[in-house]
Amino acid sequence: TNRNLPRLAGWWGEDLDKRFEMAGEFQPAAGAAGWQISNPNVLSLGAIRASLAIFMEAGPPNLREKQRRLTGFLEYLLRERLGEKVEIITPADTNERGSQLSLYLQSGGREVYEQLRSRGIICDWRNPNVIRAAPVPLYNTYAEVWRFVDVLQRICP
Repeated sequence: TNRNLPRLAGWWGEDLDKRFEMAGEFQPAAGAAGWQISNPNVLSLGAIRASLAIFMEAGPPNLREKQRRLTGFLEYLLRERLGEKVEIITPADTNERGSQLSLYLQSGGREVYEQLRSRGIICDWRNPNVIRAAPVPLYNTYAEVWRFVDVLQRICP
């Protein structure tokens, strides 16, 4: 295949090994996968439409308020219980962040991430040593945030 053909460069068409490097130059995946763009297909839009109705019923202002409180609770617990082991690299200003906090671990980040996953806690991993945790206001609870920090405290080296 010719990787230099003109195309619409989209997130889903990026080579999976390079997708999160965000180097600024599109590196297409091999084969047909490299032609994917970043728009959902028509069947997926049905689920998106139904989920948007749920968001509207909850109310965006209510979700934003819970997001601030839930993420603030996560931030507070991390600073109180893991301040020496975990550095929050996401902006502290709530107007400069959403639900997600990026946590830089001094050591053992990938192993900690894998242990979280094995306990059913879903986060994102970013090299070199960052775990991204995102309590979602529509369905995550304060108890789940507490559990995340409790588990993280027990497994952090």
